[in-house]
Amino acid sequence: MSERSLSSAWLSSWARAVSGVLGEMTEEFESRHGFPPGTNQMRLADHGDQETVRVLGSEARASADLVTFYGSIGEVSWEDVGNGYFIHPPRDVLEHFAVYGAVRAGERQEPCGLVIGSNGGGLSYVVGPEGSVHRTRAASLDDAELDRVADDLRDFLQLLEQSLARFVATGEPGYL
Repeated sequence: MSERSLSSAWLSSWARAVSGVLGEMTEEFESRHGFPPGTNQMRLADHGDQETVRVLGSEARASADLVTFYGSIGEVSWEDVGNGYFIHPPRDVLEHFAVYGAVRAGERQEPCGLVIGSNGGGLSYVVGPEGSVHRTRAASLDDAELDRVADDLRDFLQLLEQSLARFVATGEPGYL
């Protein structure tokens, strides 16, 4: 395991930090924006998520970091951070893979990436087999052009955390 690989301990620390900022945002949301907040939460993985991630790891060839992530965190739903950020639950990732197959990600010619999330603007996030994270340029996944947004899932989660902190401070989440 490299020092960049995800671990349960690192994810637990990340979840605690993000939960604190989400709580602060939710408390102040209505007074700052004039309407009540939507769902802004991070759900820890349950037994069903952990069972599904085993299938993702074997049948969909999910990266080791993605398997570790879903072993700890079941879903991220930040409806009010900019247009929204979502990391879908593993059952949705597996269902998308079963129906549509893998997506081309990175330099590979063959489809190999898994759609793990989206933003409220309709763009999708795709994790390649080596763990890099890409974002579609348009809402469609048909022949989607992807931009690499993070070298690995840990980097992506840190970028999400920075977007959340920036949103709380300025009302703008940034580019992610």
